Amino acid sequence: MSQSYQYDVLIIGSGAAGLTTALTLPAHLRIAVLSKGDLSSGSTYWAQGGVAGVLDDTDTVESHVQDTLIAGAGLCNEAAVRFTVENSRSAIDWLIEQGVPFTRNDASAAQEQHFDYHLTREGGHSHRRIIHAADATGAAIFTTLLANARQRSNIELIEQQVAVDLITSAKLGRNDSHADNRCLGAYVLNRASGEVDTYNARFVVLATGGAAKVYLYTSNPDSACGDGIAMAWRAGCSVGNLEFNQFHPTCLYHPLAKNFLITEALRGEGAHLKLPDGERFMARFDSRAELAPRDIVARAIDHEMKRLGIDCVYLDISHKPADFIQEHFPTVYERCLTFGIDITQEPIPIVPAAHYTCGGVVVDQHGHTDINNLYAIGETSFTGLHGANRMASNSLLECFVYARSAANDIAQQDAVTQSATDLPEWDASLVTDSDEDVIIAHNWDELRRFMWDYVGIVRTDKRLLRAQHRVRLLLDEIDEFYSNYRVSRDLIELRNLAVVADLMIRSAMCRKESRGLHYTLDYPHMKDVAQDTILRPAKVDG
Repeated sequence: MSQSYQYDVLIIGSGAAGLTTALTLPAHLRIAVLSKGDLSSGSTYWAQGGVAGVLDDTDTVESHVQDTLIAGAGLCNEAAVRFTVENSRSAIDWLIEQGVPFTRNDASAAQEQHFDYHLTREGGHSHRRIIHAADATGAAIFTTLLANARQRSNIELIEQQVAVDLITSAKLGRNDSHADNRCLGAYVLNRASGEVDTYNARFVVLATGGAAKVYLYTSNPDSACGDGIAMAWRAGCSVGNLEFNQFHPTCLYHPLAKNFLITEALRGEGAHLKLPDGERFMARFDSRAELAPRDIVARAIDHEMKRLGIDCVYLDISHKPADFIQEHFPTVYERCLTFGIDITQEPIPIVPAAHYTCGGVVVDQHGHTDINNLYAIGETSFTGLHGANRMASNSLLECFVYARSAANDIAQQDAVTQSATDLPEWDASLVTDSDEDVIIAHNWDELRRFMWDYVGIVRTDKRLLRAQHRVRLLLDEIDEFYSNYRVSRDLIELRNLAVVADLMIRSAMCRKESRGLHYTLDYPHMKDVAQDTILRPAKVDG
């Protein structure tokens, strides 16, 4: 039997953005943090690199801002960039206060920098400004924040809860105008009971991560299905710049390795990209060679693989001392060793893979969406920070800065926001159990394959038209299936992936130029004027 719950704040997503929001909110608010799998199933836990910030005396806010603007290929919102960078030190100080065990400097380096923690450098950055915990920063941050959240009596952490859709006043017919539209809660599938429960909340925060699972090859965990983006779109929110999908240049290429990312910090510490014959090639594409931004490196690798007809290229750090490699990259070293690759002695086979969704739900500096009392933070959101290409390690920083800003805004709105009453329960009276789940599996596979083939690193108008034709057919099939059968996690994720794939394709078709992560053979040059791609729903699903 389905259940109804009442909270002050409902946070959908248990990664860095969601946990930071929960921990920053006032202690008197009753908060639910939902995870659709285990609490650690999101992307945060697997992040290796670190958090960018202005921490060293030789670095400046202006330098970090300019590096970000350059990497963003002229499309960053400079106000969003400055807001993020100016708040980087306070966000990182907060993480240190939370107890995150970042890697410390040796005594001489600490004295020289007047900073106790080791900083590394990654592609696009002109300074060492990445604070990290060896090469497992995400795990260190997540474990620390989760432990702290468990100590808070007002925070309830609930696993195996799959959000289905947002409940808004517009959907319930309670609005006088579009401006009155307000988020009242969400319908959520309890995977244990199989029932769809009703969560009533005064504030709802979408922190569900990105949508890289829309591609066949990705560094992301299985949960990265664009759930928050799809739910917000169906509820009436605008989305922005979804044509910009970042492909991480270096994921481990091995038949038994599932989406294992090789951190960019290896290249920051001097690793070389090589062809099978040992030739380095990045200098032919960019003067910064291996330290060029990710979009340039990914395209270069893709070009060489297609030119030579090879399955992978190689990342080689074996020229560095073995103890240096094992100390700085223990996770990569141990993981590669399980596949018989000793990175202190030999290069790592790598391929590009979908990694980060630069666009998302349009928000302001407080994480506000187009719907009252609905916030979006982290990879779910489009803040304007990343422009046409996210610079390395700015994404975790964005999570902390905007999560803290959203939490502070909720605290200010707390006294004047009332909860709704009498939310209708989920209606499952007209659906039956499916005996054709093979259709879901087939559609899932087809979607991810044509997105990889037609909407990948290099695009054309013809490829995008083919993708659009296929996704429209899939959307019709999925809609029919969704209307007639009980919901499941697989069906919910497929529905969301198809919606986000359609939005990505439509966004890519709107951009008649090549800029940053969007590269098309039909329009190889960049326009003089940079404009965001903003899509607005023509109607709100009822």
